[in-house]
Formats: sequence, structure tokens, C-alpha cells
Amino acid sequence: MTATFGKLQGRSLELGDGLNIIEAPNETGKSTWCAFLLSILYGVNSRERDRAGFIADKNRFAPWSGAAMSGRMDCGTELGELTLTRATRRQTSPMGEFSAVYAGTNEPVPGLTGAACGETLLGISREVFERSAFIRQNNLPISQDAELERRIAALISSGEEGTSYTEAADALKKQLNRRRHNRTGQLPALETELAELDRQLSESNSLARQLVQARSEVEALSRRAEILQAELTDCNRWEAAQRRQALSGAASAAEQAEVRAAQVQERLQQDQIPENETIARLRGAIVNLETTRRAVDKARSERDEAMKALLRAEAAVNESPFAGQSPESARREAAGTENEPVKWNPVPGVLTFLIGVPLCFVVTYAVLFLTGSHSKLLALLTMLAGFSCVCALALFLKKRAFQAGWAELRLKRFGTADLDAIRQLAEDYAKLCEARDAAQASVNAKSAAADTLYSSLSSNEQGILLEVRRFAPDAFDIPTADQLLRACAVRRKELAEAETAAREARMRYELQVQQAPAPGTPEADVPAPVRSREAISTELDRVRAALAEARSSADRLDGQLHAAGDPAVLRASAEDLAARKERLETEYSALRLAMEALEGANTALQNRFSPALGRRAAEIFSQLTNSRYAGVVLDRSFRLSAEPVGDPVFRDAALLSAGALDQLYLAVRLAICELVLPPEKQVPIVLDDALANFDDSRCAAALQFLKEAAGNRQILLFTCHSREGEFFAGDREVFVQRLTDAAVEV
Repeated sequence: MTATFGKLQGRSLELGDGLNIIEAPNETGKSTWCAFLLSILYGVNSRERDRAGFIADKNRFAPWSGAAMSGRMDCGTELGELTLTRATRRQTSPMGEFSAVYAGTNEPVPGLTGAACGETLLGISREVFERSAFIRQNNLPISQDAELERRIAALISSGEEGTSYTEAADALKKQLNRRRHNRTGQLPALETELAELDRQLSESNSLARQLVQARSEVEALSRRAEILQAELTDCNRWEAAQRRQALSGAASAAEQAEVRAAQVQERLQQDQIPENETIARLRGAIVNLETTRRAVDKARSERDEAMKALLRAEAAVNESPFAGQSPESARREAAGTENEPVKWNPVPGVLTFLIGVPLCFVVTYAVLFLTGSHSKLLALLTMLAGFSCVCALALFLKKRAFQAGWAELRLKRFGTADLDAIRQLAEDYAKLCEARDAAQASVNAKSAAADTLYSSLSSNEQGILLEVRRFAPDAFDIPTADQLLRACAVRRKELAEAETAAREARMRYELQVQQAPAPGTPEADVPAPVRSREAISTELDRVRAALAEARSSADRLDGQLHAAGDPAVLRASAEDLAARKERLETEYSALRLAMEALEGANTALQNRFSPALGRRAAEIFSQLTNSRYAGVVLDRSFRLSAEPVGDPVFRDAALLSAGALDQLYLAVRLAICELVLPPEKQVPIVLDDALANFDDSRCAAALQFLKEAAGNRQILLFTCHSREGEFFAGDREVFVQRLTDAAVEV
């Protein structure tokens, strides 16, 4: 084999006849070679998809180098030496390009196609091959499969491989479920339809009864509506007669109202009563006069208050020491009070001088005497000092005299000798002058405003009186003019009311003319209705509403009755469904009988199949376990139990150790191979690390058995251990080789 498959990139593997031991460490491609062998025979399933915990072969064994998946196998078959190749032309169909030719030639093998290659060469389908001769460590248990069942059934019955209990049972179950499965299937659906038809028939009968009742109600309400309509017609005739009488009275009333309005209009024209606009304007002017008069009174009051304020301001100015002066002259006078000439007393200064000069001489002699000096300079200096002191004292006394004079003058003039107070009096005087001038300006403005308002009042009064005298010569003052205008307004209002009454009477007459009945012979002695129009109309409206609702209900019931279907049709449909139900129940019973017969046949086949397979599996299992187990039993679903030597109780496979369980599974697999694999095809057996859990002694027993079984077929044992190769060291009947990433060692 030469493969570009998974991690294998153009790698080759050559195998010999009989038992082949292929040693290789983990992850060097043992499982990949096994998968390649299966793929070159049966192809790669391109429809398989990845799912949780599972990777499809087309993705799992895609070449790591990125190249297209391909491979070749040279093999010997009953057809001769053949060369099988598979290549990938389309990415969606890995290894979909198949070729089978005779070795050493380019001549294709007739009838050998890619889809049927494995089954043609091995005589079994892919499913049977995988569940019998293709043994992986992680796939030692045998699972139930329709293909394997057909193969086993063919061996223990007629030899035909077209029969599978599982498929037949599934087909029967589908047919049974199709007819009845819990609440689904044809029978429950028919029962539901029958129940629905019964419900529809019951509903149709109920609707028919309701429709008869609704139509009776419609007839009764229609008769009542006709009676009320006739009563309303009699009421209309009586009201028409009443309207004719009212029309005559309305015409007379309209004529009288129009005559009265014309008379009032004529009297107003004779008395020259002005229009309402003139009356309203003059009365408004009189109202405005009152407003102006109040404004005049208010202006005069404000003028008097301003005069009082002016008098108070002038009195305050006259009370000031600076009265009669301007503010500027008052400020100058207050600032120049120290420069005014005053009378002062010179006696203290003269006395000071007369006493001080002799005293200077006395002091000079005293100084000379005390110092004992006769210096003229000292005497002169002493004299000058004393004379200076006397002069200074005299000048001080003179200044004090002047200050006393000024203080007396200010006290007499201003009532205070403080210069700051005098200046403040000047500032206050300036403010009083400003207040007096402002009061004078206010008096002038308010006097002018009062005079203006009074002049406007007088002119307006004269204008109003002149205009009123045109139609009321007796109006010589405003109150009289106002009374006359009020009287004119009353008369104008009387005219307006008369005209309004005439218009309303005319409108009532015209309205009654429009509503009057068509001209014709008046009906005499029309009886008055027993009930009022409102009562009759109310009852008629109620009856009509009930009639409309009853008709709507009848129409709805009629529509529902039509929608429900014809009762005859519904009954015919029910009869047809009942017949179909009876037929399906008959078929269901027949299928149940067939199912029971199939289960009986399966039990019979199982009784024939299980003992033979169990006996052969027990022989192999006993050999693999060094005779520790004597029997093996299994059912058609391949559930296993083993009988230890000396213990009559069979143990379920799940109770065995991992190694013993693998040995049991291997024994059953090998027994199945002997039973189901066609001997003429010499189908090879592939084991991928199937002996990994065996101990050394049992591994030796298994190897010895495999060597014996390889006498008439090729067996490929892939292993990660070296004990298998060492066991057959020197044995030329067993082909041992070691695989590495770099090369193959033989």
C-alpha cells in the first residue's frame, strides 16, 4: 500500500502472506494505515459530518501536508493480481476517483467499481467487515447491524442475505405506528375526525334550531314595527292639522308685529330721536366728562399740596442765617469768616511789653552775676533772648485777642463759633434753596395741568350741550342732557324690540310655511293620538334595533349553518370514515399478528444462531484465557456472558476485568469471522492494538491462535508493543516489521 492519507505522505507498507506483525510506537500511523486499508476498499463517506465527540474520516484523515487525499494498493484476489487506486479530483469527494486494473497492465477490471470494490473482492459489505474482521482496540464490542444480521441469517437459514429481523421489525413497527402510535397515527386521526364530524353534526342541529327561533322572532318584530309605523302615521296626520292651525295664527301675529314696529318708527322720526350710535357717543362723552372732572379735582388738589410744600420750603429758607443770599454767596461767606475785621483789646499786649523789657535787663544782670562774667557778648545774647520771648508773648496775646473777636462775631451771626458747623449751615442752605426751587417748579406744572384739564372740561361740556340741543332744546346743563339721552335710548330700545319681534314672528311664519303639509283638502275631526310622538318613536326605534339584531343573528346562524356543511354530506363522511377506521383496525390487527410471528421466527433463528456462535466463541475464549472460562452465551443483540470453569453461574461481560473483557470480545469477533466471512474470499483480518490489554501469557495464547488462523487467510496485527515481534523471533512463517517516522524495518 502507498498512501497520501492523514500523516502519511507518500509512505508505503508491504505485507506478506499469513500473519503480519506491524510494530510501531504510538502516533506513527498504525490506525491511519488501518483506516487507509478500509478506505481503499470501500471509499470515504463524503456525506459524513462532524458532530460532538466525533470527526468524520474525510476531515480526520485529510493529508497534513495539504495535498489531495490519494492512495494505491497492489493485492492478490480471486480475480488475479490487481492494482487499486483512489484519488481526489473534487474537494467535496475525497478519494472519489477510483481505478482498478490488472497488475502490470493498464487494462481495467470489468465490473469492478469504486462503490462495489470492497463487497466484490471480500464478499461482504463494509458494515459486516467493520463489525467482524476489522478489529480496533476502541471498537472491540460487537454492535447490532442490519447487514450483519442478514449475513448471519443467510448462514443459518435459507442462504439469502436480503432478510434482517431488525429491518423487518422496524418496517412492521413503522406500519403499526403509522396506524396507531399513542395519540398519533391514522387510527387516532380518523377517530379525531369522527369526533369532529359528530361535533359538527350536533352543532349543525343546534344551529338549525336556533335559526328557526331567530326567524320567528324576526317575524314578530316585523309585525310590531308595522303597527308602530301606522300609529306614527296617525300622529303625523294630527300634527299636520295642528300645524295648519298654527300657521294661520303665525301669519296674523307677524302682521300685527310689523304694524306695531312701523308705528314706533314713525313716532321716532316725528320726534327727531337720534340714532343709537349718536346716543351712545354722546352718553360716552358725558361719562368721559365725569372722568375729566375727577381729573380736574385731582389736579387742583395736587396743586394745593404743591403750594403748601412751596410755603414750607420758603419758610425753611427764610429761617437760615444766610436768608436772602444765593447758595454760592453763602458758601463764600462761610469760607471767609476768619478774614473779617474785628475789634480787639491791645492792653494785654502793651502790658506784656512794658513789663517784659525791664525784666529782660534784670535777667541779663542776674545771668552775669551768677556766671561772674563781664562779657558784653553774653549780655547782648541774653538781652536778645529775653526780648524775643517778650515779643513772642505779645504776638500770642494779640492773636488770642483776634480769635476771641472772631468767635464772638460768629456766635452772634450764626449762633455757633465752629467753622465746620458754619460751612454745614451753608450746605444745608443750598439744599433748602434747591428744594424751594423744585417746589416752585412743581406748583407751576400742577397749576398748568389743572388749568388745561379745566379748559378741556369746559369746552367738552359746551360741545355736548350744543349737539344735544339740536333734538332737545331744553338741555341747558349736563344732567338734563344725560336724562334726555337716556329717554332717547329707551325709545330706540322700544323700536329695536318691536322690529325684533316682527322679524321673529315673520321667521316663525316662514318656518311653519316650509313645514306645513302639502296643500290639499284639510282633514276634519282628526282624532288626537293616544300616546305622544316621543313615546311612539322611542318604542319604534327600540323595535327596529331589536329587529336588526334579530335579522343579523338569523343571517349569522344561516352562515354558520352553511359553513358547518350539509348534514347529509357530514353523515356520509362519517360513514366513510367509520369504514376506513374499520379497515385500518383490521390491518392493525394483521400487523400485530405479523409482528408476533416475526418475533417467533427471530427467536427460532436466535436459538439456532446463538449456540453455534457461543460454542465457537467459548472455544476461542478458553484458548485465549488458558482454559479459565468454559462457556460463552450471547443473544441476537450480542450481549455477552461468560462461564468460569467450575462455576455454573454465567457472569455478565460488564463484570469482567478490562483485559478479560477485551479477550471475550476478541474471541466473539474471531468466531463471527469464522461464521460470516465467506471462506472462498479469504477475507483478511485487521487488528489495531487489539491485544494491548492482554497480559504476556494470554497475549502469547492469542498470538498462537492468530498464527493458526492465518493458515488460510492474511491477518494484520498492528501493535505498539515489541513483545509480539519478540514472540515470533526466528519464525519465518510470521512477517514482522517495525514502522518509524523515517523508514520501515523488516
